[in-house]
Amino acid sequence: MGAVVEVKYFNTFLLKKTVSVTNSPIWNGSRGIPQAIGGYERSGVTNSSFNWTIEESRIRGGYNNTNVDYGVKAYLVEDEPNASIRANSLIYSGIFNSRTGINNTNVFSVGEDITKSADPSNGSIQKLYAEDTNLVIFQEDKISRALIDKDAIYSAEGGGAVTNANLVIGTIQPYAGEFGISTDPGSFAVYGYKKYFTDKHNNVVLRLDQSGIFPISSYGMVDYFRDELEGIDPQFGANGKIVGGWDIHNKQYVLSTQQGGSSSFKTLSFDEQVLGWPSFYTYKPEQVFSIRSNLYTVKDGSIYEHYAESNIAGQPLNTNRGTFYDEFTATSVEFVFNPQASSSKSFKTVAYEGDNGWQVNSFISDGTGQDASVSPTGDWITSFDTTLGIYSYTQGAYDDYGNAYPTALVGNVNYAGFARKENKYVASLVNSSIANAQEVVFGNQISGIKGYFATVTISTDSVTNQGGAKELFAVSSEYTFNSGY
Repeated sequence: MGAVVEVKYFNTFLLKKTVSVTNSPIWNGSRGIPQAIGGYERSGVTNSSFNWTIEESRIRGGYNNTNVDYGVKAYLVEDEPNASIRANSLIYSGIFNSRTGINNTNVFSVGEDITKSADPSNGSIQKLYAEDTNLVIFQEDKISRALIDKDAIYSAEGGGAVTNANLVIGTIQPYAGEFGISTDPGSFAVYGYKKYFTDKHNNVVLRLDQSGIFPISSYGMVDYFRDELEGIDPQFGANGKIVGGWDIHNKQYVLSTQQGGSSSFKTLSFDEQVLGWPSFYTYKPEQVFSIRSNLYTVKDGSIYEHYAESNIAGQPLNTNRGTFYDEFTATSVEFVFNPQASSSKSFKTVAYEGDNGWQVNSFISDGTGQDASVSPTGDWITSFDTTLGIYSYTQGAYDDYGNAYPTALVGNVNYAGFARKENKYVASLVNSSIANAQEVVFGNQISGIKGYFATVTISTDSVTNQGGAKELFAVSSEYTFNSGY
């Protein structure tokens, strides 16, 4: 038969199964429930199905011994017992002090004013950042600050003074400007008193410092971020997001916009020294952070250190440039030749100063404007002068027998791409564009690229010390003015 124990109101008991006689606990001389009513059995009885003990939750008590007196009944009636989500409000608990052993982080006294609410029209609170004695509050459409352990008192004339008060969070004061962090707290990064983040609702990248909020996307990237941030679709969930972090090694803000998919991303950096966005990168990070003087990113659960020297056996140091997450990608630079902007020119050569290993991917003039084609569809076309790619110094080397790198060259060495003259690499430009109407000579019979300006893309090759350092100091072009202009 089973044991029946009457438990009085407000007393809590624990019923425990015991394994053997020797392991049965004894409290106040009692071994729990008596054997007569199905409790602890006599010694020598092998059946242990009735070996149970009972323990009061407050004190060590035995069956029928002195019990704990009844306490006060906790009774509270809530006007609204259902849970509510207040996305624009803050709540704080009691204090935590490790030195004195005080830990009231689980204490939320309803008798005290422990909540502080921001304007609900500005959306939910996405991020909090404590800075000295201020708390910066990032809502979807507003950035505010609140005083910590003090409050501001304003006079009738509008003047303010800070006073000590028995407050944890003081008055919430908004920053000037209708900007927020949208729903992308992952774009936040901080260095010193400068905080960087995005607001995709307004298609801008922002910097918050002691002078206020400023859109750093206005430094030549207004159109770019208008299109890029607008394309971050919430339907992609965790795959469509914005990741930001501070690169303490190069002192730059790194921003990665990821629209879902392995290839739909753009990672670039902002530099305060040039007040611009100097570089795009070929890696897609999940997180970006700095520790001491090193930059780290997270990819597929692994942590990668950037700017690290190669430690592969048998290879020299610094042979992993351009390699991110074990995948190498060539480095490229795109720039514009635009001397004498109002004059038509013919660009005849291209030259650069630096290390061996650079090649020209494209050299394209400005467009002629739209003209109606003679095709049946009546398309409108724009003509450009273009040239074929130019090999690097090593990649374009060949001998009189037709052998090319990496085959061993015999005898005289010729160069189909860049040639080196006094440590300067130069190459001629041969036009490869299609003939236009009324053009007498064209294609490889034309030397140079005609136009008012030219857009050039130059990159590292795949054969010259891949992953090694390749410096590029200056790029130039020899040109002549076209007649009639």
